[in-house]
Amino acid sequence: MSSMPKTPVPEWRESARLLVADADPFTGRLLASIGGSESYQIVSVEDGREAYQTLKSDGDFKAVILNATLPNVEGVEIVRYMKTEGRLMHIPIVVLGGVGGLKLISECFAAGAIAFLIKPFSAEHLRRTLQMAISNQAAKILKARLA
Repeated sequence: MSSMPKTPVPEWRESARLLVADADPFTGRLLASIGGSESYQIVSVEDGREAYQTLKSDGDFKAVILNATLPNVEGVEIVRYMKTEGRLMHIPIVVLGGVGGLKLISECFAAGAIAFLIKPFSAEHLRRTLQMAISNQAAKILKARLA
């Protein structure tokens, strides 16, 4: 019996490091539920100041997930900061929020977020959003390298 050759794992699936800034245990449980199957390495912080400090010292993330209403520094401010920093501007940002309305969602997209998930959302919705964000970013990097 011949075994099928293994398909190489796409670069975007290889041990993606994610920064998660959210104090809500719901988000932590969802990420833990998908983390192992997707090979995500989660770096978790609970407020905007911690997120800012982490990004300032470490920009090696495949994606960033931020709560829109973080304590100390709002999520949209972190998005704006990331989009002005050359070493961070390529990282896809997913913003999470409960209430806040269209104005908050619009501000996040205008600042540079690629997705806004309204709580509560399912693990599958978060999984697909992260896959899209990371794979689209990998495609952009590959395209830039080939140009």
